[in-house]
Amino acid sequence: MSDRFTGLVVQAGSRTALATHPPDRAELVIASGSFTVRYGLRFLGKPQDYIVPGLLVLDYGDMLTGEAAWEFLWHRSNLHPRAEVVGQRGDGQEDMVFLRQLDFALPPQVVVYAAPDDRLPLAHPEAIIAPDEIEAPPRLLEYLMRYPTVEAWQAEP
Repeated sequence: MSDRFTGLVVQAGSRTALATHPPDRAELVIASGSFTVRYGLRFLGKPQDYIVPGLLVLDYGDMLTGEAAWEFLWHRSNLHPRAEVVGQRGDGQEDMVFLRQLDFALPPQVVVYAAPDDRLPLAHPEAIIAPDEIEAPPRLLEYLMRYPTVEAWQAEP
């Protein structure tokens, strides 16, 4: 499961964001183009680590992918703690973990890839910079703070 985002990846210090329009300061731009955005499930007790799900294997043998897997993970995963997620960790390695190892109290880690087949992420944005009239994938708006300008984003601590 992924979303497409066309725009820019901007960085100020250690913070990164997605932007729909170029900032006044060109040195903030680290990449531009069409990106693949995926969402990682954070590990319990290690919120900096995550796994991007590719396949969900339920303890009774069913397998789910894509939107069906994502919906199950966020709305029914507590019913199947022995179910397993197969996917890619943040370091690009394949892994398989039990749902009970994941922390569903934390929002997903938004992960940006330069191309659909990339294994290593380009960025982990914390915000999306887009005026209100600009459309963006709904999931991005759900998991990232939205700012109208780069200046508004940079003003946040």
